[in-house]
Amino acid sequence: MIKWKKLIINILVPNILGFLGSLIGNVSDGFTGIMKPSFTPPAIVFPIAWTILYILMGISTYLITESKENSDKALTIYGIQLILNASWTYFFFNLKWFLFSTILVIIIIILVIWMIREFYKINKTAAYLQIPYVLWLIFATILSYNVYLLN
Repeated sequence: MIKWKKLIINILVPNILGFLGSLIGNVSDGFTGIMKPSFTPPAIVFPIAWTILYILMGISTYLITESKENSDKALTIYGIQLILNASWTYFFFNLKWFLFSTILVIIIIILVIWMIREFYKINKTAAYLQIPYVLWLIFATILSYNVYLLN
């Protein structure tokens, strides 16, 4: 039986943190005025991709919280990576610390891979739902590093 209120809350949490991160990071203005690699997607792609990823995160987290197994470790890793993810936008867009942001996203990738391993022990579907997130983070790392090189 799906607990809809809990599912919606789990979906809203990453979306709200991501939205707050984009506000604090001044994303709308932060990407103008910097040199970007030729493979940078159009600006509209980013909010769409992140919304989808945050929805998948929320569903995944819901599956973990509904499991009978102890999920404290998995959820702690989830929370840490989510906070680092939200803070990344501030360092990249506001401070324009491109190299630091690249290193930070690599740390986030490591945490997400660790999180996926922990999720897999509890619920395989929850782990699989995180794979698009890792792939997007890898792309973000490449993009971030190239922005660093160009600026």
